[in-house]
Amino acid sequence: MKNKFLKVVLDNIKTLLFALMIALIIRSLIIQPFYIPSSSMEPTLLVGDRIFVLKNTYGYSKHSFPFSPSISNKRYFFKKPTQGDLVVFKTPKDNRTDYIKRLIGLPGDEIQFLNGDLFINGKKIYREKIGNLNTIRCGKFILKTETFIETLPNGVKHLSTYNKIGTLKNTKKFKVPDDHYFLMGDNRDCSKDSRFLEEVGYVNKLNLVGKAKIIFFSNDTYNGSLLKLWNLHNSFRLNRTFKILQ
Repeated sequence: MKNKFLKVVLDNIKTLLFALMIALIIRSLIIQPFYIPSSSMEPTLLVGDRIFVLKNTYGYSKHSFPFSPSISNKRYFFKKPTQGDLVVFKTPKDNRTDYIKRLIGLPGDEIQFLNGDLFINGKKIYREKIGNLNTIRCGKFILKTETFIETLPNGVKHLSTYNKIGTLKNTKKFKVPDDHYFLMGDNRDCSKDSRFLEEVGYVNKLNLVGKAKIIFFSNDTYNGSLLKLWNLHNSFRLNRTFKILQ
């Protein structure tokens, strides 16, 4: 009887370990869920969005694995990111914190804001205003913003918002180093990104985690909690479920 019980316990442990190993492989090499906690990517991503990120898009590094183990300082099967990609990366400051921003500058590019306009390699980026004045949350603050369709040099179009007053109308010229990338939030005046060199700065290709592809669930945390099932109809964003990201 004792031997049979021990065998059952060992079999269950083996099954659990196998399941954990499969989950780890899927999370590290194929796809990983992420939660959006801030408004830095509005209107593309909202607070409360849950997204899936493809891990193989740019190849693999130590940051592909949980806790970023110091197993190698190389990137394997590297594939170059494309301007306009929604990229999840580890912040260079601590190599631990996950951020998601849009890739704006490639290695060698020069980025600058002049009078509120974005310039890449000396050329003004075209943007088309859509809709009327909107309000967007920025932490505890409410910003009056204008929304645009912005067209990057490679033809990729995406939404972006700018504060009507503007907090970063003019910046210095940023020169992207080799093997690094310049990433910014779509909510341009409420995003800590590569413009802040001491806090984020240029992102090494080693720090790339993956490309955001789809929203699989979204809950408006300002209007309700998932724990309050009776109020789920007020917080669940059905129109964002399974939305493909661009």
